[in-house]
Amino acid sequence: MRDVARRRTEDAMSRISRRSLLTSGAAAGVLAASGMALMAAPRAGGTLRAAVAGGSPLDSWDSRTHSGLFMLVAAHGAVFDCLTEVGPDGALRGELAESWEASADARIWTFNLRKGVEFHNGKRFGAEDVLESLALHMGPGNASPAAPLLANVSELRKVHEHQVQFHLSAPNADFPYLMADYHLIIYPAGYVELAMENGIGTGLFRLENFEPGKRLSARRVASHYKGTSAGFFAEIELINENGDQTRLDALGRGHVDVASQIAPSLARQVEGWDAVELQRIAGNQHFSFAMNASVSPFDRADLRRAVKFGIDRNVFVEAVLHGHGRVAHDTPIGPSNQYYATDLEPIHHDPDLARHYLRKAGVDRVAMTSTGYAFADAELAGGLVRDQLRSIGLDVSMTDMHNTAALTMGGSSGRVTEDWAFSTYYADGASWNTSDWQHPLFQNLLLTARSELDGKRRRAHYTDMQQLLRDEGPVAIPAFADHLFATRDTIRRPATMGNVWSLDNARLAERWWHA
Repeated sequence: MRDVARRRTEDAMSRISRRSLLTSGAAAGVLAASGMALMAAPRAGGTLRAAVAGGSPLDSWDSRTHSGLFMLVAAHGAVFDCLTEVGPDGALRGELAESWEASADARIWTFNLRKGVEFHNGKRFGAEDVLESLALHMGPGNASPAAPLLANVSELRKVHEHQVQFHLSAPNADFPYLMADYHLIIYPAGYVELAMENGIGTGLFRLENFEPGKRLSARRVASHYKGTSAGFFAEIELINENGDQTRLDALGRGHVDVASQIAPSLARQVEGWDAVELQRIAGNQHFSFAMNASVSPFDRADLRRAVKFGIDRNVFVEAVLHGHGRVAHDTPIGPSNQYYATDLEPIHHDPDLARHYLRKAGVDRVAMTSTGYAFADAELAGGLVRDQLRSIGLDVSMTDMHNTAALTMGGSSGRVTEDWAFSTYYADGASWNTSDWQHPLFQNLLLTARSELDGKRRRAHYTDMQQLLRDEGPVAIPAFADHLFATRDTIRRPATMGNVWSLDNARLAERWWHA
């Protein structure tokens, strides 16, 4: 019966045509933990020094607070691990989970955990660690950004010391991908608070020193379950630098090996430097201008339409991104997603139509705020949009970031699956649903698409959701921006780098090495 159930699961999963879920065996073995297929092992040793943006004096090892790139690189990219990991090619593979399997209807997911794994405090890893860590993000009213990802889990149980089982209230064929979310790092059971204070994980690097908002240093674990196929540096040093030019200056002087999040306006400058390489990775990173649909004046659909038609997306790509990106159609689903609606046209700039809707809305003044997301050239992006909206007669002024009645400028790296993205940004009640999107049809499609195992029907649902957001959604997403970062020529990288988050999915400490 077990073999029959497994065959049914495989049949169901094959209909989805999701990029392969690597679990175990020969397929997973071809791709080493570094993401390099059938290559000689890189040279080990040396110190990685990286100037990384996105840090804050309020940073901690509580993953529920993580949002900036600095803590992504430090936590799930170095000191901690998740159950699964998105590889450089977008395929899923096991991290603390060795393999997984689903029931025929994708309602029950069983994860087989790795044996012989130790936390940095010497505690052995097992099922209780998974239960206690994920409980941080579960339960009614949970404010964790990852809470929507686990809202479908009706029960999480320990089968035995190295196996856990998730029971879902509805099928979800993408569920293993969600376990790679950077908020879902695993802490040692019984020591969670201590681990949050001192950075105690199972990652390739053991914490040496951490100054929130300033720097981190960590040393390679001598004996690690990933062996010699990942974690080639002996030490890593992360320096938080939120100034675009400051990061570049540190790189140019040789003080660091890597500079994250290069502003598009500075990219040409880097291209002319000796011994420095500009890295340009296309992904789903995007700018967003959210309008809280439950608060005046953005509860008026005509005002939201005026904003959408008032933004010139082509000018945005050229003036803000300097060509390092592409026009979007007001959804977070991009070219890197399987069900990206390639035939869906973006909203074309139409000043006359924008003025028409603005008159119908009866609004001539709005406020704009920023989430504080550390994306490059944010001031330039906000200024351009303000100027474009003022040209249609909508006066835009800057205000406090806590003003829920404001047009909220932000950004995100996007997510690798459609359900992951929509659940994070637009699920009813999600903490990152800054536009308070509660459209009944959209929410119903979110649940329906998640449960659908047929690929064609799933594509149709996700296309409908993208069209709903474009036409009626309370957000303008004008462009997808390439991940831009720079490295000195002493740094080597795999031929394929991840595009879910910057710096090779924030795993440069694990996947890169010195020449």
